[in-house]
Amino acid sequence: MNLVVCKEPDDLASRAAAEFVRIAKESIVERGAFTVALSGGSTPILLYKRLLDSSLDWGRVFFYFGDERNVLPDEDASNFKGANKALFRPLRIREDNIFRWRTELETPDDVAEDYEQTLQKLSPDVPRFDLILLGMGSDGHTASLFPGTDALSETTRCATANWVPQLGSWRFTLSYTVINNSRNVLFLVAGEDKAEMVKEVIEGDADLPARSVRPVSGKLTWFLDRASASDLADVNI
Repeated sequence: MNLVVCKEPDDLASRAAAEFVRIAKESIVERGAFTVALSGGSTPILLYKRLLDSSLDWGRVFFYFGDERNVLPDEDASNFKGANKALFRPLRIREDNIFRWRTELETPDDVAEDYEQTLQKLSPDVPRFDLILLGMGSDGHTASLFPGTDALSETTRCATANWVPQLGSWRFTLSYTVINNSRNVLFLVAGEDKAEMVKEVIEGDADLPARSVRPVSGKLTWFLDRASASDLADVNI
C-alpha cells in the first residue's frame, strides 16, 4: 500500500489527477486502451476538473462506474450526472466510451444484471480494470459496499444490487471480485470527519469494507488530505 498525504483537497485532486494520467498513458501504450471505473462524491469531481487540460487520447479511454445510487441519470444524486457535467461533456467524450449503470430499468436486479453483461463484454472472465477510483465513508464503506450488507460476501458476480438498510435504499456496486482484480486502485479521501475511520482502516484490525480492498496483483494507493490523515501515527503532515 502506498500513502500520499496532501496539504488540501485541491492539492489531493491535482496529485491524483497526475497519477490518473500517468496510468492512462502507460495503459494506452501497453494495451491500446485505458479502462477506468469512476467514483462519486465531491473529491473525485475536483479530480475530474483537473483532467480537462490533460493531453490524453480520450478516444482510447473507456469509463465505467464503481457504484451508483438508485436514481435516474439526470438526478443530482447520480454519480453519472456528476461525471457527465464535470468531465464527459467538457471533453466531448463519445457515448460509446461511457458505460453507466442503467438505473432506468424496471428493477434493481435488472440494473445489476445489465451491468454484469456490460462487464462481460469487457472480459468474459473477471474484468481487469487499469484503474478503479474509490472513496470512503465515515462508516468505512467504499463504493456501495456498506457494513453489514449482502454485497460484502458476493463472490460469483462482478456487479450487484445491494440493499442498504441504514440508508433505506438500493445501491449498485462492483464486488470485491472485480475491485481486487484491478491493476491500480486509488482511494481519494478528504476531510476531518474521515480521520478516525482512516486510522481504523489503515492501522486498525476492525472488519470494515474498505479494509477488504486488497488488489491481488495490483497497486493500492491512498490519497489523503492533512485533515483525513491527522490521526495516523508516524505520518509527516
